Amino acid sequence: MQIRSKVLPQSSSLRRPIRGDESRAETAHPLLVFSAVVLFTLFAIVEIDLHSAQLQAIGLLGHGVGIDPVFLSP
Repeated sequence: MQIRSKVLPQSSSLRRPIRGDESRAETAHPLLVFSAVVLFTLFAIVEIDLHSAQLQAIGLLGHGVGIDPVFLSP
């Protein structure tokens, strides 16, 4: 009697291509893209606001330098 190793059958679901099925290309919903852009913009504004002192210290964020005083306030 000969002992054979048991091998799982290789079905098509186990051997999916890594790149996916190119015939069913899906795009993101426009509302999802818009929401992601808005959330990213709000996140950037909050981060700049939180770290404004550090950004001014390294010179990336000016604090009214070079603005004509006539345009600052009435």
